[in-house]
Amino acid sequence: MHGQNSAAGILGSLLPLIIIFLIFYFLVIRPQQQQAKKHKEMINSLKKGDKIVTNGGLIVEVVKPEEDFIKAKLNDETIVKVDKNFIAKKIES
Repeated sequence: MHGQNSAAGILGSLLPLIIIFLIFYFLVIRPQQQQAKKHKEMINSLKKGDKIVTNGGLIVEVVKPEEDFIKAKLNDETIVKVDKNFIAKKIES
């Protein structure tokens, strides 16, 4: 009978930790995973003519999506390569 009391005591002391982890998971981890998934889908769906904002604050127009980079137009003469990891968001027109 002593073994049952210690097992119940261990479960009772771990239960608050489990509840805190579940709350943390549903309030922090899961929303971040969903946001990262949406961002990746947005980057993969970019096509010529889309306007994007980089993490540096530049607003550019997509010229050609590539595997790791995106060729983007700053103005009529200047075309640059932007790493896909540095694209903040797409501007909806």
